[in-house]
Amino acid sequence: MADAVTATTVEDGPREAIFYLTNTSDGTGEAAVTKVDVSALSSLQDGTACTGVRIKRITFTNVGMGVKLLWDASTDVIAAQLPADYSDTLDYSDMSGLPNVAASGGNTGDIQLTTVGHSSGDTYSVVLHCLKQY
Repeated sequence: MADAVTATTVEDGPREAIFYLTNTSDGTGEAAVTKVDVSALSSLQDGTACTGVRIKRITFTNVGMGVKLLWDASTDVIAAQLPADYSDTLDYSDMSGLPNVAASGGNTGDIQLTTVGHSSGDTYSVVLHCLKQY
C-alpha cells in the first residue's frame, strides 16, 4: 500500500499559482516528493516559461504528522517546517513571498514535500499560494 495523496492545481494564472495538497497516511510517508513542478506551470502569452515561485501564503492542518516543504536543488533547502498536530496560516505577502534560497547549482525552482513522524491514519492538508517567477 501507499499513502493516499493528492496534489491539485487550483489556479495557474500569469502571476499566481495555488496548490491544494493532501495526504492520509498508511504509515509509508513521503520523502522529497515534488508537489510544485514549475516546468508544468503555464507560460506567459509571449511564451516565457515559469522558472520558479515565491511562497506567498501557506495554510495547513496537520494531524499526527509534520510536513517539511523543500526548495528542490542539488542539496534541498527547507522552505518551511509545518509542525504535527497543528493548524495555521503563514503569510509572507508583506515581503513579496518567501524566496527560494536554494543554492544556484542544481536549483530546479520546484517545491518538494517530506512528511515527518508519520504513522497510519495521520493526515495533512496544505494550501500553497505562490507568486510565479519568469
